[in-house]
Amino acid sequence: MASARLPLLDALKGACCLAIVLHHLATYGPMSDVVHQAAPMPIDWLYDRARLAVQVFLVLGGFLAAGALAPDGRPVVDDALALAWKRYRRLVPPLLFAVAFAALVTALVRPWFAHASLSAPPTLPQLLAHALLLQHLLGFEALSAGVWYVAIDFQLFAASALLAVVARRASHRSALPVLVVLLAAASLLYFNLYTAWSDGAPYFFGSYALGMLARWSAEPRLARAALPAIAALGAAALWLHFRMPIAVATAAALPLAVAARAGWLSSHWPRAGALTWLGERSYSIFLIHYAVVIAFNATWHRVFPAGAWVNAAGMFAAVVASVAAGAVLYRHVESRPLAWPPQFRRPPSRGNA
Repeated sequence: MASARLPLLDALKGACCLAIVLHHLATYGPMSDVVHQAAPMPIDWLYDRARLAVQVFLVLGGFLAAGALAPDGRPVVDDALALAWKRYRRLVPPLLFAVAFAALVTALVRPWFAHASLSAPPTLPQLLAHALLLQHLLGFEALSAGVWYVAIDFQLFAASALLAVVARRASHRSALPVLVVLLAAASLLYFNLYTAWSDGAPYFFGSYALGMLARWSAEPRLARAALPAIAALGAAALWLHFRMPIAVATAAALPLAVAARAGWLSSHWPRAGALTWLGERSYSIFLIHYAVVIAFNATWHRVFPAGAWVNAAGMFAAVVASVAAGAVLYRHVESRPLAWPPQFRRPPSRGNA
């Protein structure tokens, strides 16, 4: 499968990104509170169901990680620490920018907008914990919505890279898929049943692993086992205890596996459009939208404290502004990785001359 961008995956990420922005608009009032009085059903749906898009992100993350770490199920990496560091350097610069922007926005609106959606003024230890992606594990309040997912994504990728290195040293071509299935079963049948684990990778590894198996379903050597493994893991988890997030993850992984096996993901469908454009920028939009949502809620509540239609228009404007802000963050930060720390190289040897 080509290593270039896959339009269908970008379109899925774009749609899921919009769902998360709308979910947080429904979660953080008061615009959604005003609209809810006139139209409770769509706001309730956005609050209860749109957040399930995170499960699709997890599946897609596992799919892409498998392609990078072990395209055919056999690991192609031997340095988990270097891979984790590379991932960290990609994730953290735009995250820190978004967190700083969110802290600035909340500081500006706090004097005239008292609302539960505002985070407390940040402390230095709290900012350091965010920079290290440890805020929830250390018990700090998040300074922006969605930062928990970035930490989980990093944990999942780093854990998968470590598994790949271990499997490579095992010198068995199916060692990594077997390890992934076993750990996915542990996650889906045990860890995911207890919210006490929800700040760590074990809680979410089942959904991530379903995405990895979906990627391997495209490989002839694993095709006959990967798709049944997805179905069996999902069915067993839901039989043990039905959870809508796991149902969504399974429902996303199965057609993704079929599409990968049929070669549909390597095609140029869908053609480049709004959703694929959003998908490329989905991480930046995901990071920056909380600050934009807070700014719009504060401003709209001050100017338009009532009126369902005008507040619905405010919610729409917040979505558009979130996308625009995300596009700026993508262009100037995410797509331009910082050369940090600087890489020092020895000058070339001049020989004995």
